[in-house]
Order: sequence, then structure tokens, then C-alpha cells
Amino acid sequence: MSAKRAMLAGLAVGFCLSACQSPRATFDAVVLGDPAKPYLGMTKDQVIACAGKPSGSYGTTNGEALIYHYSGPGPVPSAQKQKSDDRGNPFAKSKSDKTWKCSATLSFEEGRLARVNFAPRDVVSPYAKKKDPKTGEKVTVTPPEPCTFSLPNCSR
Repeated sequence: MSAKRAMLAGLAVGFCLSACQSPRATFDAVVLGDPAKPYLGMTKDQVIACAGKPSGSYGTTNGEALIYHYSGPGPVPSAQKQKSDDRGNPFAKSKSDKTWKCSATLSFEEGRLARVNFAPRDVVSPYAKKKDPKTGEKVTVTPPEPCTFSLPNCSR
């Protein structure tokens, strides 16, 4: 009789612990998988050819990381902009550079794409509160829509 009770207690503890995990994160990881997986192993030149010029880059201990800002499913090359005036600030960015919604960091190791991290531009803590201007009450801040990642112009 005590063996049955021990087994039932073990099962109850297991169910309780598994309920602590985020259902959405578990579902996304199991069903959807890694959206960057088809592109892993591509060279830097292949990625730039289908994603366009990155917004920035930096060196790492194992290679290099390219940063892309995009809206939609993933980074795509933008049309060439015409220079209309050379008198302006050479370091200023155009206003179109400020409309992106997602950021992706593509990490290259030994010349190959090793990992991709992507996130929304305006990340908000699930605990963040702001004051409602009409009522003065503290309300929960609405988080941005989650980002996805793909390289639409790459054939993989």
C-alpha cells in the first residue's frame, strides 16, 4: 500500500513542477522549433546577399555579430536611397531608420552563422505599470507583439 502512495505522491509532485513552466514558451519551443535553424551554417556573404546591409556589427571573441533592424518576418535588402543634399549632417540617420519593430543579432563563428537572437524593439517587463492619464490608476503596460525571424530572400 505504501508503494502506491509513494508513486501517487511522486506523480503529484511531477505534475505540480511541470505546471510551473510557461505553457506558451513550451508550446513554441516544441511545436514551432527554432525559426533560424534553416539558415545556420550560411556564410556572412550569403546572409548579406539576401538580408542586405546590417544596421551595425561588432567583433566577438569567436567571430563577428551582425545586427539587423526590421519590420515583418525578417530583414530584407532595402532600396538604395538617393542623396538629395550633401550639406546635412553626415552622421544623421533618416527617419525611415526609426520605424523598425524587431532586432536580430546574427552571430558568426569561423565564418559561418552559428546563432540568431531576435526580440521586439520595445521590450516591456510583464510587471511594468504606468499611470493612466485619465483615471490616475496604475495599469499594466501592453507588451509589443512578439517577433519572428526568417530571411525571406534566402533560398533554404
